[in-house]
Amino acid sequence: MLGAIIGDIIGSSYEFEGIKTTKFRLFTSDSRFTDDTVLTVAVADCLLHDLEYAKTFKEFGRRYPNSGYGGRFGSWLQSPDSKPYNSYGNGSAMRVSPVGFAFDTLDDVLREAEKSASPTHNHPEGIKGAQAIASAIFLARTGKWKNEIREFIEKRFGYSLSRPLDEIRPDYRFDETCQGSVPEAIIAFLESTDYEDAIRKAVSLGGDADTLACMAGGIAEAFYKKIPPNIVRCTKKILDKELLAIVEEFTDRFGQ
Repeated sequence: MLGAIIGDIIGSSYEFEGIKTTKFRLFTSDSRFTDDTVLTVAVADCLLHDLEYAKTFKEFGRRYPNSGYGGRFGSWLQSPDSKPYNSYGNGSAMRVSPVGFAFDTLDDVLREAEKSASPTHNHPEGIKGAQAIASAIFLARTGKWKNEIREFIEKRFGYSLSRPLDEIRPDYRFDETCQGSVPEAIIAFLESTDYEDAIRKAVSLGGDADTLACMAGGIAEAFYKKIPPNIVRCTKKILDKELLAIVEEFTDRFGQ
């Protein structure tokens, strides 16, 4: 799941920049972890210690209150009511990467992805987005080729993954919905040549850069198995000790 967190941190500098190129500095003075990382680690903590998702999301969200949460999620965090609010935003997909790494069967991944999404993103599109990213990670880490991953995602979830990035990029704009960002993140992975290239391609779409790169980064880590050590070092310097400890515990138990 570190690959997803790295994507979030790299993309954080460009979230509202709308850049349309793969040529940019990976880390800047503005690089930081956002809500994508906080909630990804929250999911990992739930899987490690059999915790309740809604309660854990609120605990992490309140512990890191200035991480850039969406308006509806921010209201949910502060509310005494923990009922889901039927969201189809990409928050369900940005936090789901640990699920793709933690289970041994695709059925279990799909089931747990829905479980992780449902406390907030119980709209069918919100659940679908989380399941698509988690299953892509599972397929990638279990040795499936890119064409097999593409075919499964298109058939199971109805996303169109045939558009090239060069066709998407010129008119693509900031889109926080699952249906408007999950396919694009997967395409960025599918067109990539290595982990770093996947992150650069996701950010280059000029949209919700941190979340696009977070989603693409989780899949790329699972597929390529290797992240450049200098990128890992820079990331670990930005994470705080509490988050990093959970990341390392998760990696020790589940790998990657």
